[in-house]
Amino acid sequence: MNLGIIGLGYWGPNIVRNALTNKDINKVFCCDTDKDQLAKIKTSYSQVETVDNVETIFQNEEIDAVAIVTPVNTHYALAKAALEHGKHILVEKPFVASVEEAEEIIALAKEKNLITMVDHTFVYTPAIKKIKEVHDKGELGDIHYYDSVRVSLGLFQRDVNVIWDLGAHDFSIMNYIIGKPPKFLKAMGADHVGKGLEDVAYVHIEFENQLIAHFHLNWLSPVKIRKILIAGSKQMIVYDDIESSEKIKIYDKGIDVNSKEDEHKTLIQYRSGNMYSPALENTEALRSMIEEFVASVQEKREPLTSGQNGLEVVKLLQATQQSIKNNGEIVHL
Repeated sequence: MNLGIIGLGYWGPNIVRNALTNKDINKVFCCDTDKDQLAKIKTSYSQVETVDNVETIFQNEEIDAVAIVTPVNTHYALAKAALEHGKHILVEKPFVASVEEAEEIIALAKEKNLITMVDHTFVYTPAIKKIKEVHDKGELGDIHYYDSVRVSLGLFQRDVNVIWDLGAHDFSIMNYIIGKPPKFLKAMGADHVGKGLEDVAYVHIEFENQLIAHFHLNWLSPVKIRKILIAGSKQMIVYDDIESSEKIKIYDKGIDVNSKEDEHKTLIQYRSGNMYSPALENTEALRSMIEEFVASVQEKREPLTSGQNGLEVVKLLQATQQSIKNNGEIVHL
């Protein structure tokens, strides 16, 4: 297949690099309105073709699919145009700027019999895939809580708040691992810069069976933390993305409850066993993501992070925004 890549800012060159290493992608076309960016990408990868007009990408019948790597407020129009010109689409996170836009893009792709995929890169990391594998095997037992922290000093975005920037990662990871729909959420946030964009947020999400998830998203932290804690009835997991090795640690720790008719006689026993760190594949997540996109197009099947997955993340992002704007009100999902 031949791939057109729209947008060569921060993330676009990474898509270009991985697309060029994929054996099933024959030609790569790069598009950006910034001629300096086009010159840089041509210098790094002489085999790509460069254009500065997006219509050239859409009108080119050689191109089978388009990767959209631009600000979120442009995703809807570009995705719609690509689909209308018969191109499969790979869209940078977050998918689009609203639930309504996501539903329209998904419906159009279905009508055109085209693939829609969202680049939820973290889902393709070896660590997250291993956590999913451990959970699906039942080794964690029933999940009691899911706690996620993603904080650092910046990077402040000009067009979206900390929720739409960082939360898109963490909501996609949660949805992938837990695999069940949440019931409701509530959130609080604050804008310390005065631009109308929250730079700190706390999100509380509840599922069936007392499973709760909590997210701390922050551009104003003195340290960089990317950590997830998952407590199951059998085992517990700590995932630290900053760690160069042993990113996942699985603990045989927990509690055993022996209930009695008399609540004052209920016994809680603490279990403290071994900890181990499973070996992880040495593969780049973005490379795996590109492979999944190409395979889904060739096999005419839904990709792992399909447009529907993107829609579910946008629902959470939009609900979080609604809750914050209404002082932490509960938003049912």
